[in-house]
Amino acid sequence: MLGRLTQAGWQVTGEPEAADLLLVNTCAFIEPACKEAVDTILDLARLKEADPDKRLVVAGCLVQRYGEDLAKDLPEVDLFVGVHDFPALPELLARPAAEGALRLFQGAAPYAYGAPEPRYAATPPHLAYLKIAEGCGHRCTFCIIPKLRGPLRSRPLSTLVAEAESLAAAGVKELILVAQDTTAYGTDRAGGPGIAKLLRELARLDGLEWLRLLYGHPARITPELLETMAAQPKILPYLDLPIQHGHEEVLRRMGRGYTRQDILDTVRLIREVLPAATLRTTVMLGFPGETEAQVEALADLMEEVRFDHLGVFLYSPEAGTAAERLGPAVPRREARRRARLLKALQAKIVKARLKALVGTVQLVRVDGVSPESDYLLTGRLAGQAPDIDGQVYITAGTGRIGEVQAVRLTRALPYDLLGEIVEEGETG
Repeated sequence: MLGRLTQAGWQVTGEPEAADLLLVNTCAFIEPACKEAVDTILDLARLKEADPDKRLVVAGCLVQRYGEDLAKDLPEVDLFVGVHDFPALPELLARPAAEGALRLFQGAAPYAYGAPEPRYAATPPHLAYLKIAEGCGHRCTFCIIPKLRGPLRSRPLSTLVAEAESLAAAGVKELILVAQDTTAYGTDRAGGPGIAKLLRELARLDGLEWLRLLYGHPARITPELLETMAAQPKILPYLDLPIQHGHEEVLRRMGRGYTRQDILDTVRLIREVLPAATLRTTVMLGFPGETEAQVEALADLMEEVRFDHLGVFLYSPEAGTAAERLGPAVPRREARRRARLLKALQAKIVKARLKALVGTVQLVRVDGVSPESDYLLTGRLAGQAPDIDGQVYITAGTGRIGEVQAVRLTRALPYDLLGEIVEEGETG
């Protein structure tokens, strides 16, 4: 959206008070995301009260899911744009405002992201995300995404390579591949290239130094993918595989398509081929019918696998999902208690891992000045993805933003590390 708007002559500002257009891109995956989006819309609507010439636009999944209700309940909003209608946004904004004009646009066919899109850099210059596919072919019982985003639609390999080349030429060194399921890339095209082929093509591009894969599926980790990662130094040995749970019956009721043993077998294969692999996952607690014993089984799996990064979410009952028919969710208070127990377990696992790194010298990509202090730089190990994992706070030395530098780690925090840059010529 930002790429198309700036191409049409709009300029981006970080100050809502100074903006002529207030644009909210929304998520509707779970109830808390919907609430956060509505709260943001209402906050921005207050700015419009003070300046009626401002235009307020709401886009994304919330519109796709609740567009008609939103149009009735939020008269302050000038335009509602669904997930497939965003290419028309510049044209819609160029139309003169008219009393009673249509405000809701959510009827376009599923957008395929075929050709390279215009982009606006909303990340540091050395970092970019590359959307490799849209939509999802899985049918998890708790998830509304396939209804909102449509079926899996992989972007052409040539388009992705061209976009990545353009990003590398602009100075991007770390490229992060994203989709609803990155490991499903190409499975919607008979005989088409898969994720391993795409990674090999991207690894050939000059300028790119790190390739990172997010949002994979545990059932789609193949020997070909792992061998490709092992053979290409640019592809980080980092895998983000949301397992969601660790008990057989809960996994079956979630419709995940794999078993507890499948998870363990996949992890064993990963560590055989990529001994230094960093594993990230997410788990969901409070699913209908979940018992205390099933949570203990998940905790046992966490102890056995010892994920490097793990996020804990509470099940959110969503209208239109198959899980609605599975009975009531675990009471919220009990689900939160279970979440606290698993978070405490994961904190112990992470503490031990980070403590073992203290005193070692590691390669860190320097991201920039810390928002917490002008006297600190922040950076990340290869096993730390931006925004979702921990980071390294650099307390001494001369940092080169965007570059990978040697850092001696001096202290472990609950999820982060402190360290000092090892200057050239320094030994020990």
